[in-house]
Amino acid sequence: MATAFSSDGAAALRRELRPELRPSAAPRGDLDGFYEMGRAAAFVRGGGFRKVALQFPDELLADAAAVAARMEAETGAEMYVLGDTTYGSCCVDEVAAEHAGAGAVLHYGRACLSPCGKLPVLHVFGQEPLDVGCCAEAFRELHPDRQSRVVVLSDVVYAHAMGELEQQLCPEYPNIVFSRVVCGGPPGPALPGEVRQFGRQFLVEAPGGLQDYAMFYVGAEGLALTCFMLTWNRCPFSSFDPATGCGRRETLNVNRALMRRLYLVERARDARVVGILVGTLGVAGYLAVLQHLRELLRRAGKRSYTLAVGKPNPAKLANFLEVDIFVLVACAQNSLLDSSDFYRPVVTPYELELACNPAREWTGNYLTDFRDLLPGACAHVELPPAVPAAEAIPDISLITGEMRATQLCDPPAPQLPPSTALACRDQTRALMEISPAASFLESRSWRGLEQQLGQTPVSKAVQGRRGIAIAYEDEGHQQP
Repeated sequence: MATAFSSDGAAALRRELRPELRPSAAPRGDLDGFYEMGRAAAFVRGGGFRKVALQFPDELLADAAAVAARMEAETGAEMYVLGDTTYGSCCVDEVAAEHAGAGAVLHYGRACLSPCGKLPVLHVFGQEPLDVGCCAEAFRELHPDRQSRVVVLSDVVYAHAMGELEQQLCPEYPNIVFSRVVCGGPPGPALPGEVRQFGRQFLVEAPGGLQDYAMFYVGAEGLALTCFMLTWNRCPFSSFDPATGCGRRETLNVNRALMRRLYLVERARDARVVGILVGTLGVAGYLAVLQHLRELLRRAGKRSYTLAVGKPNPAKLANFLEVDIFVLVACAQNSLLDSSDFYRPVVTPYELELACNPAREWTGNYLTDFRDLLPGACAHVELPPAVPAAEAIPDISLITGEMRATQLCDPPAPQLPPSTALACRDQTRALMEISPAASFLESRSWRGLEQQLGQTPVSKAVQGRRGIAIAYEDEGHQQP
């Protein structure tokens, strides 16, 4: 008789697999309106694309087959559905699209609106329903002063309803400002007082700038709202969740969150080996920031390793024990990774710059977009000249209490490796160089599967066991 801990596996072998039928994400099955089929078809026809990749998040995959069939019928182009993305679903997966030979990408669902550098992209956010009257009433309760200066932000899936909300609130609130969703970046230089960040664009006219405004966000709690609150941390935030129909003042302790991030900056100052995690292959400028971080770490006297592990998780990063801290190069939303469950901390490129660039000081403005750090960007800070090691001012770590150097030093010119870095590889006296990573690997007690070539006796091939793991044929198990 089968117990709760073992069975003969017959039930698993006889089980029939049936596809799970998930309801459509479109309200009342309105695919044309929810997925803007007309605008998407005009984009494909206007660009003359013959192969197009359709990227869906998990919550919209139930409609992927129907949308692809409708698009093929209207455009005559081949459609390829991208389900499991290489990194975050908010980013355009250009790598998977290029594998299919697609000439363009239709990105469905929520998006971080990070600019892409290779393929033409059309964002179709999906028009989630919004009770505009209930949202306007929640805004009035949260901001009873009609002269309040408020910037209205929204999740991209509710951008379609912001025009109607603007018509209701603008006559009552003369100082209200509505942000506009911009895909791909607006052309031309920014106007005085104009803010362009995270795919949003709006104009503030207060004498004190953006810090004189409050923020009202239409959407559920998530990475987008957290990113906004950390970046514009001097502005009070309130929000309206369309799913629950409730408005509230955001109670996220921004100061506490920033203190946690600044603690990670201190950990980065103590680190000697840094792992650079490639968290995107589609956001424009990621190669430039990778090179920028390598140069920054080289000047700071730290070793760096570039790692491409896909979507990071604690199990993957725990394999790199020699790394003291990781820096994640990803879009503005995915870079704010909660690393409390990780073996080593994970910081953002901006936090690594705070730790390694003495010329950059904490001003209260938190940056989540790594493109702001590159030369020519608004927040770029040049590295100061190198200081001789003998003249470097020492510093004391607030975590370990040890001495450390805070000034940038030019590493010594590359020389021939010393004799201790060379080892005899075989009887032919061929030499090989031992890298620091290889030296660390040699110190481990377990180094993975070892081939042990020439150390094990040669044996003839024999007949193996047959069956499944819980019941091999030679174990004599009988059916009940």
